[in-house]
Amino acid sequence: MAPTDIPIIDTHIHLFDPTRPEGIPWPPKDNAVLYKTALPDRFRKIAVPLGIRGAIEVECSTVVEDNQWVLDIAAKDTIIVGTIGNLEPGTPVFQAQLNRFRRNPLFRGIRYGNLWDRSLARDGGKPAVVADLKALADAGLVMDTANPDADLIAGLVRLTDRIPGLRVVLDHLPKLTPPQQATALAAYKANLRELGKRPQIFVKVSAVLRPIAGQIPENLDAYRDRLDEIWDIFGENRVIYGSDWPNSDTVGEYPKVLAVVREYFTGKGQAAAEKYFWKNSVAAYGWIKRENGQPVLGRAEGE
Repeated sequence: MAPTDIPIIDTHIHLFDPTRPEGIPWPPKDNAVLYKTALPDRFRKIAVPLGIRGAIEVECSTVVEDNQWVLDIAAKDTIIVGTIGNLEPGTPVFQAQLNRFRRNPLFRGIRYGNLWDRSLARDGGKPAVVADLKALADAGLVMDTANPDADLIAGLVRLTDRIPGLRVVLDHLPKLTPPQQATALAAYKANLRELGKRPQIFVKVSAVLRPIAGQIPENLDAYRDRLDEIWDIFGENRVIYGSDWPNSDTVGEYPKVLAVVREYFTGKGQAAAEKYFWKNSVAAYGWIKRENGQPVLGRAEGE
């Protein structure tokens, strides 16, 4: 199998439709790059020719009913193999909402982190939040973090101390800017190494392309040190692929976003590349195979 033949599950895309009568909370109207319809048919045209066989939607709306909107959209297009929704732990309605949405097997978990005026570092130790996230873990669902920083990393250590059974996907780690102050940097690195010891924590190697010295490099060498750090800490069994489409369009077209990580992970050998591009996402999300060509452990159908 050639590297370009490895099937890919993209574990981080966003869906929204600015033409909906009620509008959308994100992206804003003044964002010319993003403020356009992003639905599965558009994603298919871009991604399938590149080897993407399925995708997990990650919620980008604050509106609870948009969880259902995404599930309804996903029901019509089998390229969507799961969704990570938006529910707020620590609120009186959380567990009822969780019980409602988890009935749909495409609902694979929730986002919680530095997003929507929420803070894992600030609130992750509150008893109501802990109870709700334990309910999430008990349901066999996953927590995706959002917008990582050093405080979130520290908060995630504390949270998973309290809920060892909580499966976590640490989103967009390559874009985190480490602290500059020596003591804070040492604490951050120690916390990251601690997370590396916890097998229930996965890292989404996404949002790799980013501005560096006023430019957005498209060559692997510009990002290799950060990718090496993640690889050295988390290893080949805990890294997964995500594009952040269409938000990724702000830094580069999809083929460029994919090319950098494809070069890096195929350089680790076929077995490691297969783990990164799809096998580890099965362990992280337990996503639902919905069409021929989407891989299953033991074989990849449709090849």
